[in-house]
Amino acid sequence: MAKNWAIAIGINNYTHLHSLDYAKKDAQSMGDFFQQELGFEGIFLFTENSPPVATSTGPIPTRPTFGDLGRFLRLQFESPLLEPGDNLWFFFSGHGLHYEGHDYLFLSDTDPGDIKYTALPLSYVTERLKRSGADNIILLLDACWNQEDSAGEGIGKEPQQGVVTIYSCGANEKAYEIPSLQQGSFTYAALEALQIQGENNCATVERLGQYLYHRVPEINRQYQQPPQTPYAIVEPSQSQLIIVPRYATFQDIDTLKLNAYRAESQDDLELAKQLWIRVNAATTDSDPDVIKAFLRISQLSATASPPLTSPSRVRTTTATISPQPTSPRLPLLEFDVVTVDNQGQEIERHQGTAHYFTEDLGKGVSLEMVAIPAGNFQMGSPDTEEQRRNFESPQHKVTVPSFCMGNYPISQAQWQAIATLPPINRELDPNPSQFPGRNLPVERVSWYDVVEFCARLSQKTGREYRLPSEAEWEYACRGGTTTPFHFGETITTDLGNYDGNDTYGLASQGKYREQTTPVGSFQVANAFGLYDMHGNVYEWCADHWHKDYEGAPTDGSIWLNNKDNQSPRVLRGGSWVYNPWFCRAAYRDCLEPDLRSHGIGFRVVCRTAWVL
Repeated sequence: MAKNWAIAIGINNYTHLHSLDYAKKDAQSMGDFFQQELGFEGIFLFTENSPPVATSTGPIPTRPTFGDLGRFLRLQFESPLLEPGDNLWFFFSGHGLHYEGHDYLFLSDTDPGDIKYTALPLSYVTERLKRSGADNIILLLDACWNQEDSAGEGIGKEPQQGVVTIYSCGANEKAYEIPSLQQGSFTYAALEALQIQGENNCATVERLGQYLYHRVPEINRQYQQPPQTPYAIVEPSQSQLIIVPRYATFQDIDTLKLNAYRAESQDDLELAKQLWIRVNAATTDSDPDVIKAFLRISQLSATASPPLTSPSRVRTTTATISPQPTSPRLPLLEFDVVTVDNQGQEIERHQGTAHYFTEDLGKGVSLEMVAIPAGNFQMGSPDTEEQRRNFESPQHKVTVPSFCMGNYPISQAQWQAIATLPPINRELDPNPSQFPGRNLPVERVSWYDVVEFCARLSQKTGREYRLPSEAEWEYACRGGTTTPFHFGETITTDLGNYDGNDTYGLASQGKYREQTTPVGSFQVANAFGLYDMHGNVYEWCADHWHKDYEGAPTDGSIWLNNKDNQSPRVLRGGSWVYNPWFCRAAYRDCLEPDLRSHGIGFRVVCRTAWVL
């Protein structure tokens, strides 16, 4: 079982600075919550009259002075007392200042005229906490610089590596105490957030950060105080990181697993190991996938090859698309195609057309297949593309024969229509999805599940259906474009379903819907008539994962590893869970073929005489 410790510091009385009214109570309330509500084993409280801390070298006074707190951090964390998977929280309520490029916490005896030698560098705090052995370190800093007779900026400008840092306000704002509440508004909101249980809990960095971002300004308005804007920074970035394992939901754990698998696929084995340790802590050592992952990472570490050098520069120019087929047997589908500028503003909208046919799946359910014309394109991303990854290289020309592709991801209604047919190689759950809805995309289906779906669909229709090759998917997604998204240089949440708390390029923040959206609900397609190619659900492809494009086929075919059916399979398109850069046309991902996630679905392709 994971251990949980917390250090809580609250300073009301300053010798050389304006005193505060409720910082001591903030620290006491936070310490009580950690101990009584979350069951933390170790609470270290530093206030004007808190009791000494017992250590192996004797008791340490807990006055919040430079000497006492500095000595505690030095002696308590001289050698690791915690382990990977354990949690260590650090709460501070008091004054803080950014000075000569560094953030400092002001203790009760700090001399503002001698900051370097009497204030506590935040980087030192971080360094000592990281020596504890815990790999989940969270800093809650209810601190600012509000000395009216002295200019300066508050803390928040010096990144703290390897920890989660949540600041009560911006560097140029003040953090306010609320006399009616007898607490700081940030601490009050944090205690509110951490007590929420169920689906809307704040067990992840992302949800806690979002709650505080909205709730603290609301409290300040209610009590007629100026605004302050809390924010969270995670170094390295992992916004879905679970920080309160006791309240983590199945969905939180599923997302963390997906991040762990991604790290493995990108050969970042150290990050993968850390994430699997977090999964283990959140599942209280009961998830068999964790043991498999540790064995897998151990084997990969033993055989790891040196990292790849940077790929050579390859420029993308234009894609060549053959003329659309004109067979009268296929009717025309009409749709809107949108282009945006680099800020996400719509600059062009026109009506496109594509040939399509419809499969009747029975019981009023149908499947529309759009004809994708033959052509060639540059697969991968140029090295100038924002947030690109080395596994998107080298760019290479691929010639793709014509084929048909579903204009939407497979919906739950379509899945149910086929899943209830007699099995061919395996059973299928007719209702596997985390988010039920007939027009929502099916998710929580493994690669093996969707191969079975394709086999049953093929048997029913007499046409051979399958998953697209990775090259077919990217060619179809781009629709003749060479930009990161088929919409242009960026994307907005008016065009796709992803985590809109983050942005790409110069676009503004948008919505985070926290689940899938009905297929085609954004009512804009690419030039081939395909919807939802960026976001909503990741889509399985037929290919095995390869760490780059060296040796990749140039004819659009499926790229396999000696018929190894156990290797990870490719995912494309990003999903509602992730940031916009994961939704780029060139971005690649992968997952083990027997695993399922609430962010993964698929669409199907087939070849027919109509478009050959």
